[in-house]
Amino acid sequence: MRYRSESPFQNARLLTVTLALAALAGAMPGHADEKQAKDLLKAMSDYMAAQEAISFEYDTSLEVVTKKHQKLALASSGTVTLNRPDKIRVTRQGGFANVEMVFDGKTLSVLGKDANLFAQTEVPGTIDHLIDALRDKFHRPLPAGDILMSKPYDELMPHVVDVKDLGSGVIRGEECDHLAFRTDDGVDWQIWIAQGQSPYPCRYVVTSTKVAGFPQYTIDIRSWKAGSDAAAGNFSFKAPDGAKERKLSDLPDTDELPEIFSVK
Repeated sequence: MRYRSESPFQNARLLTVTLALAALAGAMPGHADEKQAKDLLKAMSDYMAAQEAISFEYDTSLEVVTKKHQKLALASSGTVTLNRPDKIRVTRQGGFANVEMVFDGKTLSVLGKDANLFAQTEVPGTIDHLIDALRDKFHRPLPAGDILMSKPYDELMPHVVDVKDLGSGVIRGEECDHLAFRTDDGVDWQIWIAQGQSPYPCRYVVTSTKVAGFPQYTIDIRSWKAGSDAAAGNFSFKAPDGAKERKLSDLPDTDELPEIFSVK
């Protein structure tokens, strides 16, 4: 399809719609809906914490902004299988990496499938401890780790200063409650929670408001299963034939932001 410029009429119409949406957002009664939004988030948190077994598939989009202010989106997909309190397997495949991570309550194993390299390190403890260690010690945060912890509400709410209930939204045919939050540390986040007896997070969006271009991370969750319906988990790790062991810090492109996009 050949590119063509927008006409003045189309630009004016787009501006009108944008201003209307901005005015609507500004007029939304944040405090009036605050309690209901918090109650919905707490119900999701309690539901998530009560599930001893969880499995789902996901798609992510990680936006980066270049020094020339061009916004680019890096897409990946993967799977999560989790057995509380201390076992999880995560896969992620994108344009730059094909990674598998396994944790059995004692040892974290990470495999870069394309490079046929793996790393192992002792991280005894729960999934909560692992998520904290991945973020704070190894600087390789787990996708949407906060909502996988045993008390998501307690992880998400400490810095929140503004809460909005934006009503309903539909994601892949699932009707969801749409909530928006602002924090005092430069992060906006939104979450869409499935309505009904299984209030799982269908979509989670985090926006960095203090970074030029407002880069954004989105995770869409699909094929959600919990309890006896969850996929059976295998949390043992065996390195493939010919795989070479490296330090975790030396494994290339195991984070969602590949090395080619590092700041230079």
